[in-house]
Amino acid sequence: MIFQRAALREFTNTAAAVFVALFAILMTTQLIRLLSQAAGGKISSEAVIALLGFGAVSYLPVLLSLTLFIAILMTLSRWYRDSEMVIWLSSGLPLTAWIKPVLKFSLPLIIAIAVLSLLLAPWATRQSDTYRQRMDQRDDVARVSPGAFNESGAADRVFFVESVVGQVGSVKNVFISSVQHGRLGVTATAQGHTEAMPNGDRFLVLDKGRRYEGTAGTSEYRVMEFDRYALRIETKEARGLEESPRIRPVWELVRDPQPAHLAELLWRIGLPLAALNLAVLAIPLAFVNPRAGRTNNLVFALLTYMIYSNLLSVSQAWVAQGKLSFSIGVWAVHVAMFSLLVVLFYRRQNPLAWGRAAWR
Repeated sequence: MIFQRAALREFTNTAAAVFVALFAILMTTQLIRLLSQAAGGKISSEAVIALLGFGAVSYLPVLLSLTLFIAILMTLSRWYRDSEMVIWLSSGLPLTAWIKPVLKFSLPLIIAIAVLSLLLAPWATRQSDTYRQRMDQRDDVARVSPGAFNESGAADRVFFVESVVGQVGSVKNVFISSVQHGRLGVTATAQGHTEAMPNGDRFLVLDKGRRYEGTAGTSEYRVMEFDRYALRIETKEARGLEESPRIRPVWELVRDPQPAHLAELLWRIGLPLAALNLAVLAIPLAFVNPRAGRTNNLVFALLTYMIYSNLLSVSQAWVAQGKLSFSIGVWAVHVAMFSLLVVLFYRRQNPLAWGRAAWR
């Protein structure tokens, strides 16, 4: 029908605009956070793009769900404001007739949300954690950000490197402050580089510099000049990834049904179900009363989305804590919102009957 084609076309155009805006906001905030970490030497600059991509995949299920809800809500609200909806309803179409085009538009996105939530988002989170772990396991020289003070991984040395030149590991104008056996040592040199020993140990070798050593608060200091000073970089055993439920595949969560795993499973299943409920819920929520403010329905819709999301998070927390069984938590919030959906449809289609019931 004509109204279905018009609805699908406008849903698609609005969803594209909303998604681009939300995605740009997400990427900007993530990029700022990652660049701040890179400037502080917590991650390498070449890792920013990879971590940004993994983060985007992790947030896509929630982003697509919000895009779906806002697109349908904005489209139908505009139809109400421009009296297009009044024309369609006056021609004999019930409000429930919009469920079909909404579902046609929503189902591909809901399937994408389900795939992302159940499969791709956990994979992206695992890859991001693995990448960060590799950054943590780098040697101290690799952590150094030129032009800034950086703390070593063991928190016992502070490095300052003016610049990095030549081959990897070659540095200029190095300052190192360290504490050994209760004595403060300060080492300064014009240049240095890293060397790997046959036993696998790595050393930072400083050329032609000075080392000042003493105890804070006393006059007992000594100055040493050196042509070559080797500082061993502490080796660390590789740590395994923390097996958080967030990074586990869905089949592992099902195979090991402990509360934390069931809570994570509830969240992943809940995202596509919530997207489906919200898509249909946007139809009655889009109603705009010409005599009232134009933003009243948008405020109520926003509150509905926030309440739905928070209830889903609360259900997840209660299942993880053992306060709520998974068999109840997995459907309770969605059934409650579906009940609200039925009530709102009845109210919009029978305003007079609803008014008389409220008056009584």
